[in-house]
Amino acid sequence: SILCNYKAIDMPAHQTYGGSWKFLTFIDLVIQAVFFGICVLTDLSSLLTKGNDSQEQERQLKKLISLRDWVMAVLAFPVGVFVVTMFWSIYIYDRELVYPKLLDNFIPAWLNHGMHTTVLPFVLIEMRTTHHQYPSRSCGLAAVCTFAVGYILWVCWIHHVTGVWVYPLLEHLSPGVKVIFFAAVTVIINIFYLVGEVLNNYIWDAQK
Repeated sequence: SILCNYKAIDMPAHQTYGGSWKFLTFIDLVIQAVFFGICVLTDLSSLLTKGNDSQEQERQLKKLISLRDWVMAVLAFPVGVFVVTMFWSIYIYDRELVYPKLLDNFIPAWLNHGMHTTVLPFVLIEMRTTHHQYPSRSCGLAAVCTFAVGYILWVCWIHHVTGVWVYPLLEHLSPGVKVIFFAAVTVIINIFYLVGEVLNNYIWDAQK
């Protein structure tokens, strides 16, 4: 999906300031690819070090597992679930606000689902099959807020430079409503972080 989105699709929006990186969907695809790449690397490292008494290798493996768990908790789950739920919620209400019909000429249906649908089942399967150690709640929420605010500032900067909002929805909102919308988006992505933490704890309850 990343390769098709970034290289194969000749979409006008990709040629403007920020390119594909102005869309949260594309950023999420990169996050998911990096995260699952780390998962594969962790599994391979675990297999290669199995039965090995090297403390250094064990220490490096623990660092890799910690990185995997942190990316899952702070980025892969909350951002992935946010992209899927927000996109399809707005799409069902009025697709022109988030994914104008014009885009059907550039993006095939299978790629649309690759970007906006399949992320959710894969991240849920990962949570069900592998126990992830979540960071402290305050650190986790701080990291999620940092990501959310950083992306909002990036969207505002693109509008400042180009005069065009990344998402058509924002064109219809007054400045005051935009502030409320951005605050609500930040709250929602933090809620998804908490949902991930609760779901992880429920699935991997030690007493069960």
